Amino acid sequence: MKKLLVFLLFPCIVFAQEIDKKEWKQLFNGKNLDGWKVKIRNYALNDNYGKTFRVEDGLMKVRYDASAYPAFNERFGHIFYKDKFSYYKIAVEYRFVGEQAIEGPGWATRNSGIMVHGQTPESMGKDQDFPISIEVQLLGGLGKGSRTTCNVCTPGTNIVYENKLDKRHCINSTSKTYDGDQWVRAEVVVLGDSAITHYVNGEKVLEYLKPQIGGGNVSGHDEKLMAEVKLLKEGSISLQSESHPVDFRKVELLNLCGCTDKKATNYKSYYVKSDNKTCVYKKKKK
Repeated sequence: MKKLLVFLLFPCIVFAQEIDKKEWKQLFNGKNLDGWKVKIRNYALNDNYGKTFRVEDGLMKVRYDASAYPAFNERFGHIFYKDKFSYYKIAVEYRFVGEQAIEGPGWATRNSGIMVHGQTPESMGKDQDFPISIEVQLLGGLGKGSRTTCNVCTPGTNIVYENKLDKRHCINSTSKTYDGDQWVRAEVVVLGDSAITHYVNGEKVLEYLKPQIGGGNVSGHDEKLMAEVKLLKEGSISLQSESHPVDFRKVELLNLCGCTDKKATNYKSYYVKSDNKTCVYKKKKK
């Protein structure tokens, strides 16, 4: 229990520290999709059908041109960053714009997501709808009523929430509703297989434990990937195309795993996972 409490405190510690902006790794360079891989349902890996994912005006945009999408036909897509991560903080600044794709599902209006601890795009089936992953669900307001963002959904996975295994597909956060086309900053602290915490514009809105293989709500996948219930220690990061246009102006990552030896030149006080084989030391003068 003591170990668990320490892990739960880590996200608070990370956010309490002033971290130099230069420490963040920019996953999206604002110019092109270098470093990213596209997988759209019913299309081969890196077939960016209809330029669904594109870069314009320094933004990563998700679009559904009528010439390519006369009907959406459940062509859910994801754009994956090339590397896998385990202990990190991912930050995305997003906004929903325009009208939903023709015949997009009602639940997908102003709906997108950040998929963490996901399978690789190479391991997805051609007609697979969603990667096995933990989804940080991004929702925009509908102009009336409340609609929280940075919820959690679980395609092919489960989580421990409020100290028990929770097999609900989606659990709402405590965020406020963000109507219109305003920019929102979503931040997610991912600590290996122990804890995940969601923040919206700097405010903590959801936390849960022990992400693991084992849920439903995914189709077209290789069943072998679901054969064993196991904790997810690392995985891919991807952004969704679920039928509503969305812009991303920033996608950045702070690695929380590295050298924790204070004598090393590359020591960082905010690392929560030690990887001291990466430590670099000053050479002693002869």
